[in-house]
Amino acid sequence: MTDLLILGGGIAGLSAAWTARDLGLSALVLEAHDTAGGLLDSFSVGGFRFDNGVHLSFASEPEARAIFDRTPSHEHEAMALCWDSGFWLRHPVQNNLYPLPLEERIALIDGLVRQPEGEVQNYRDWLVQQYGGAIAARWPLVYTEKYWTVPAEQLGIDWIGQRMRRADLAEVLRGAMADRAPNTYYISRMRYPVRGGYRAFIEPLIEAATIRTGARVVSIDPDRREVTLAGEEILSYRCLISTLPLPSLVAMMRDVPAAVRADAGTLFATHVDLISIALRRPEVSPSLWFYIYDQDILAARVYSPSWKSADNVPRDCSSLQWEIYSSVRRPLTASIAEMTENCIGAMERMRLATRSDVIFTHHKHLPFGNVVFDLGMEERRDRVRRWVEAQGIGLAGRFGEWAYLWSNQSLMSGRTAVERLHAAS
Repeated sequence: MTDLLILGGGIAGLSAAWTARDLGLSALVLEAHDTAGGLLDSFSVGGFRFDNGVHLSFASEPEARAIFDRTPSHEHEAMALCWDSGFWLRHPVQNNLYPLPLEERIALIDGLVRQPEGEVQNYRDWLVQQYGGAIAARWPLVYTEKYWTVPAEQLGIDWIGQRMRRADLAEVLRGAMADRAPNTYYISRMRYPVRGGYRAFIEPLIEAATIRTGARVVSIDPDRREVTLAGEEILSYRCLISTLPLPSLVAMMRDVPAAVRADAGTLFATHVDLISIALRRPEVSPSLWFYIYDQDILAARVYSPSWKSADNVPRDCSSLQWEIYSSVRRPLTASIAEMTENCIGAMERMRLATRSDVIFTHHKHLPFGNVVFDLGMEERRDRVRRWVEAQGIGLAGRFGEWAYLWSNQSLMSGRTAVERLHAAS
């Protein structure tokens, strides 16, 4: 019997194992895949390395930096661009209107000046009141459906935090009249490993942990403190932490009250289809990453692995990875071939490269991307979490807590979960 059994070998689970070791506890991490790392894992194809989506670190917590800073890293300015119908605009778009025709800038700013007031009942209300109807309709309302897969009126607002730049008339006017307005992104600098992809930041956690890969959990019995794996092997534990998706965890548990099971059944996340493109030309991307507002382009966001680090590509080459989002609310109907062609066509439309520059393309599907904060989700999620925690199970990570956590926050979540269980035991 292990002191601490940890379900899931992503950064939260690995951090939990690291913390358990510091507390003198034995810990075993169960990971269903062949490698640990979760969303922060990397993969290589034909000499090109790709991450599972755009990952960059701006960790500030001493505990996170103590681990991440063991890995030599590049530091990048947090500057992104946005593609909108033939225009490249700096992010956030409302603060960088200068490339647009004069009359369009006037209409957009006029909408901001006349922004309505009233009770905010959903994310759409928040956007319109922040930016005015014209700016909201042109950019964030469109992007919401591409990225979150639901209309803005179906989302709450508690998740926003620093993630959306609040409208400031002086900033908008400055960016409309000057072609080089100050960078107003909420983080100024971001870090990325010199070698090994984003996964390199968590290699110290992986190396220190006892991990069993290929271990797929099929059922959990909190009363007997047992976990059953595929193949009917049973493992006993004293304490259990789960970083598995919360609704998936509930589905594995016995004697779940009907109300809890119903609440868990309403929780959903986005899926991500990654189209990775290897190119025989250097430096094709105009920025480290960029957002796409054109609705006929499937991808919502693109990043350049070769910009993050030259170690990710062979000499004189570059790469792009396109993120296409879907969910149970908006299933993806395009085939892999159609997704790939759409991305190549967009790449050519943006004049980044031509299809003759393509060495190969690669597709990967991530079943969990981001937790979706549809209206009332937090109340339903919290009822589920309270019941699970009452069974003596700790929850950690983006999908274990069912929260919008960055990698450093997920690391801290795993650490906190162990400290709480240890204090209570």
